[in-house]
This record gives sequence, C-alpha cells and structure tokens, in this order.
Amino acid sequence: MKRIPVVFIGLGRIASLLEDDPLREKPCTHAGAVAANPDCRIAAGMDTDPKRRACFAARWDCAVYDNTETMIKIHAPLIAVVATAPHLHEEYCTLASALGVPVIICEKPLADTLAGARRIGRLPARILVNHERRYAKNYRRAKEILESRQLGELLSIKMSLCMGKARKLSDVLWNDGTHLIDMLLFLSASSIQKIGQPWGAALESKSGTAFLSGTLESGVEFCIEVGAGRDYLVFEIECNCSAGRLQIGNDIFSVWESAPSPYAKGFRALAKTEESVSGPTGYFTTMIADAVACVREAGRMPCSQVSESIAGIEFLDSITPD
Repeated sequence: MKRIPVVFIGLGRIASLLEDDPLREKPCTHAGAVAANPDCRIAAGMDTDPKRRACFAARWDCAVYDNTETMIKIHAPLIAVVATAPHLHEEYCTLASALGVPVIICEKPLADTLAGARRIGRLPARILVNHERRYAKNYRRAKEILESRQLGELLSIKMSLCMGKARKLSDVLWNDGTHLIDMLLFLSASSIQKIGQPWGAALESKSGTAFLSGTLESGVEFCIEVGAGRDYLVFEIECNCSAGRLQIGNDIFSVWESAPSPYAKGFRALAKTEESVSGPTGYFTTMIADAVACVREAGRMPCSQVSESIAGIEFLDSITPD
C-alpha cells in the first residue's frame, strides 16, 4: 500500500521547530509524527518565511513552496496540516478542502472567531483539530477510570491554568485554555449547559486571577482558575467523584479512593492508590494514526472533531471581550 502524502501549511514551532527542544517527548510536532509513521510521507511544506522553508527542507528532505495552491496541485496530498496563526486557519482549511484534500489536521484554536470556526465546520473535508491530549495515554486512561465509575459518580471538575507572567488572561484562554475546555468535554463526556459570569481579575488583565464556572448537561459543576503574573506554567484538572478523586495535568496523574480515615474513627478520607501512567504518552503519534485511519476508512470521524472544538470556542466567545 502506498504511503499517504502529507503537506504542511505553516512551518513554525508546532509544525517542525519544537523537535529541537531536548526536554519534550518525541515526536512533538506534526512533521516529526508524520516522519515516524510508516504509512505516511512528508511530501512538501509551505511558508511565507524563506528561512523557515529552508530549515524545513533541510530537516525533512522535501520540497517547499511559498504558495499553498501550487503545492497542493503538484503533490495531491491526502492529508494537509494547517499550522499557521489562528486567524489564517479558515483561509487555508477552506483552500485545502476546495482543492480536494480529504483530511485536514488543523491547529488549535480552530479559528480566532466563533463565526470562522463555524464556517470551517461546514467544509466537506474531514477535519481533525489538534487537541492532542485526547490522544495522550494518560488522559485516555483518566477517561477510562471516570467512565468505569470505580470512583463513583463524577460530581465536579476544578481546573487551573497559568501560562507565565506577561500574557493577558483572555489570550491565555483562547490559546492554552482551548485545551483545558476540550479536556473538560472529553473527560466528562458531556457538553456545557450553563455558564456563569466571570469573577475576579478582568480577563483583559495581565495580572491577578480570574474564575469561570458553569454546569454541564450531565449536571456536573465546573470551575476554572486562570492566573497571570506567575513565573511558571500550570495545567491541572481535578475530577471529584462520590467515592474518590482523580488529578491530571502536566506531570500529574494521581487517583484517590475513599477509605476509612486513619485520623478519626467513623470517618472516611481519601487514600492515594498505586494507579499510575508512565512512559511516553504517544500524543502526536496517535493523532497522526487517527488521521491515517480517516484517510483509509470511509466515513470514519476523528477522535478530535470540529464540533467539539466549536463548542469550546462558543464557551470562550461567550465570556471574553470582543
């Protein structure tokens, strides 16, 4: 069986350059994952920056272009990766779809506006949005634990997000916050029903802490803490259940179960279990495998779908300033 030709629109960090980070799990970029997949081949890349084109061509030994339409017409890809800035996602997804590319991988957020995201959602191509935690072994295991109900009924979800010192809270939400909202929907297997008014710091602020809350269709309450002015990064989720608690995030995976309290007779407390997830999460390799399956299997829909990404953007659009 012939290998699937893949082209890249945008040749920056997430497309290729992050492979130079010595601390990240590899592969950690779209090109790295395609190169590691025996069913795929890197056919070509497009970027308006000549330095990025040269770097991509040298690393992956492929053709590069400064025009997307030309690249797609020459190479007839079955997968196109859109890894540009968010305000260009709609333009390039629309172009790739119009030129007959059947499967498109689009970086998050799906678009920089709700209207743009909805227009992308109406395209005929099957579009996989890069909410990579859906493909990571640790988050998939967390979902299995919650769905098995070994911790009882899911009652509430608390989330924390801090992405450094200098960014506005609203910008953090629209970029990294899309991953957090996506995990809320993924782990709960539910949708957002009700959204409360934000409180705390203004979302246009570069300091302080803002709080967001709401209710899922399942009745589960959720709360999001978004912090600015921190000299560190935090991405954490705590799922509180009727008989235990699950915590997951960057370098965090712990499961706690209800047990007799060692401190007070007749009471129960949380006891940490030996449950753990070790080794590579496979987040990028599993995502590319999903895209390959979408090419090979008629009618298959990806694990990370446009409809779920639009739901996250609807939430962000409803709480952030215009």
